[in-house]
Amino acid sequence: MTDLVRKAQQLAVLTGAGISTASGIPDFRGPQGVWTKNPAAQAMFDIDEYVASAAVRAEAWKFRLAGAAWDAEPNAGHRALVELERQGRLTGLITQNVDGLHQKAGSSPALVHELHGTVWFVDCLSCGRRIPMTEVTPRLAAGDEDPACEICGGILKSATVSFGQSLDQQVLDAATAATQQADLFLAIGTSLQVYPAAGLCDLALRAGVPLVILNAEPTPYDEEAAELINAPIEQVLPTLVT
Repeated sequence: MTDLVRKAQQLAVLTGAGISTASGIPDFRGPQGVWTKNPAAQAMFDIDEYVASAAVRAEAWKFRLAGAAWDAEPNAGHRALVELERQGRLTGLITQNVDGLHQKAGSSPALVHELHGTVWFVDCLSCGRRIPMTEVTPRLAAGDEDPACEICGGILKSATVSFGQSLDQQVLDAATAATQQADLFLAIGTSLQVYPAAGLCDLALRAGVPLVILNAEPTPYDEEAAELINAPIEQVLPTLVT
């Protein structure tokens, strides 16, 4: 293993579901992934399907209520990125995850760019009102399968980005800036199949910034990476930031 990560002075980090599997949160495309086990579950993550079908919304809320994120704790991989920030070497922590574990581990919210939103809040698709998820979960637990906005009656949805929805431009701009400021781009636990997140690798490569991939499965960017690391994230990542 080379010293690329250890020697880099300014790192932009992109994390995907793989960094949270050791915390008990399943990924989507891996062998035990949500979509691998149940391809029909993808409908819950499609905005058109979600808006059109009360049944899909009910299933999505069941999925959220039973989600592992509520009780999950950060693992050594999350904590290693806190250490990277402490060293002053992190330009930005760009994540495709919605679980909030980076912030829970101690990463500065200002440096965490949640490309796909967060499960900890709920948005009304009609009036745009955002409320904490904790205001909705009691209604779900009480038997409301498809809770509506209490202000306008509109459809409620977790504040996550579904297929068919646009990313928050401010978040994407911050992620782009973090990538442009880096002298190394580190992709951790992501399949690099979802854009525009994966496109940040292209941005780095075009600027001559080395790409290091730490992931269990092959990605479309493996041949362009300066280094590939196939090892448990929670074990190897702490060794790269010390």
